[in-house]
Amino acid sequence: MGGMSSDNIHGLVLAISSSLFIGSSFIIKKKGLMKAGATGIRAGEGGYTYLKEPWWWAGMVSMIIGEVANFAAYAYAPAILVTPLGALSMIISAVLAHYFLDERLHIFGVVGCALCLVGSTVIVMHAPQETQVDSVKQVWFFATEPRFLVYAFLVLVFVGVLIYRYVPLYGGTHLVIYVGICSLMGSLTVMCVKAVGIAMKLSFSGSNQFIYFQTWIFTLLLFVFCLTQLNYLNKALDTFNTAVISPVYYVMFTSLTILASMIMFKNWNHQNATQIVTELSGFVTIFSGTFLLHKTKDMGTPVVVESPKLSHSVTRSTNESPRRPEV
Repeated sequence: MGGMSSDNIHGLVLAISSSLFIGSSFIIKKKGLMKAGATGIRAGEGGYTYLKEPWWWAGMVSMIIGEVANFAAYAYAPAILVTPLGALSMIISAVLAHYFLDERLHIFGVVGCALCLVGSTVIVMHAPQETQVDSVKQVWFFATEPRFLVYAFLVLVFVGVLIYRYVPLYGGTHLVIYVGICSLMGSLTVMCVKAVGIAMKLSFSGSNQFIYFQTWIFTLLLFVFCLTQLNYLNKALDTFNTAVISPVYYVMFTSLTILASMIMFKNWNHQNATQIVTELSGFVTIFSGTFLLHKTKDMGTPVVVESPKLSHSVTRSTNESPRRPEV
């Protein structure tokens, strides 16, 4: 950490705290969704019974605290430093799901989590220095450059196609649909978070950025993007295994966020080939861990036998020799 600036260290601490709260929120919200689904229409089927469930709101509070810490982290440190630390929330979520939701994590899943941590550490240690921003107008200039406008347009088109074409057909059976929507919108959300966070940081320092209309546009977009993410994340949590949602969401969200950050803030412009290759190696390590965790998601789940008597009968019949019928 000797080579890190004080701002980067502050951002790192905030990002780790954020992951702790967000990782826990997945499990608490899942408990609320399960309780709500038992008494009403499930969120995955379009229901909103979970809004009356205290567990879900407790999870929301935990997520909000985590997001506030994450928000502050982006104001201090570059996205390529902050975003990979989401691996910690993935691991926390998977471990808590193992103990509290009976979503068993196989030993190879533990290895997968370890690989994700190693890859994230590599990326953090070799994160590029971000372009210094002195005004929200400068962020607006970055956001309205042709390259980023093309990226934002493509993201919105893909999200529209997923929502109106593929969600009705495959939303309940293919995890990538819901998670893809969350991740695509998330990459734009982080850019808005970065802009608003910088505006607040500069304002607290004495340079009021809320006198500019650009700050309010970023704030409005942030609100819209967050609501979209929250809606489809709820659907994903209610439909699929939490231990699988977390790593897949992490990989897609991280990749798209760093891509958006590279396009908007030009993070890799001042790095040499060795640094870039090292960071890409970190990504490969993370993706390998996520793939391992995904492929072994069912290996740790024990076979459920509905009746204890039936289980005893089956066990006895497989251990004892078959008897000949008596004459």
